[in-house]
Amino acid sequence: MAKGKNVLTTGDVAKICHVAPRTVSKWFDNGQLKGYRIPGSKDRRIPVSELLRFMKVHNMPTAGIAVGKLRVLIADSNDTSSMALAESLKNKADYDVQTVRSNFETGAVIEKFAPHVLLISLLSNGIDAADVCKWIRSNEDSETIKIVALTNNLSNLEATALMQKGYDGYVSYSDDVIEVVKRIEEVTAIIY
Repeated sequence: MAKGKNVLTTGDVAKICHVAPRTVSKWFDNGQLKGYRIPGSKDRRIPVSELLRFMKVHNMPTAGIAVGKLRVLIADSNDTSSMALAESLKNKADYDVQTVRSNFETGAVIEKFAPHVLLISLLSNGIDAADVCKWIRSNEDSETIKIVALTNNLSNLEATALMQKGYDGYVSYSDDVIEVVKRIEEVTAIIY
């Protein structure tokens, strides 16, 4: 699997699982393996996180998936808080972490770094989180990135509105790094 590849073809999955591509298509068609079809085509695509979940549920060895470390991008114009969070995530969870301070930087780094998760501050002055979220969700190459909002305490109504806008989750910036790691694991559906 290529570095940074977040989505696999049925052929890729077949090689990893040592089965015929038709078997993978059956898993997909009966709902056991989640993914999406390419518009205007019958081709299927399966996110790596979904394949990992499927393989663990069925006690299949996951050694064939060369995902390496989970890549996390932190988008926040506040250097102090973003660097502290980045260091904590590197030390506590052994993630590959990078930080950015603007919308432009976020887009540029997403193209090169191919993060699995974007932690984006809703409190940031230099980043329009709504624009970044919209761009990621409308871009075929980045749509599988999980987006977690970094915010202060949200009401249930605010949390629901956030999820409807395309975010995969949220976590309070004041939470312990263990809570941030739990949220990252929840949205990526990777069980350690």
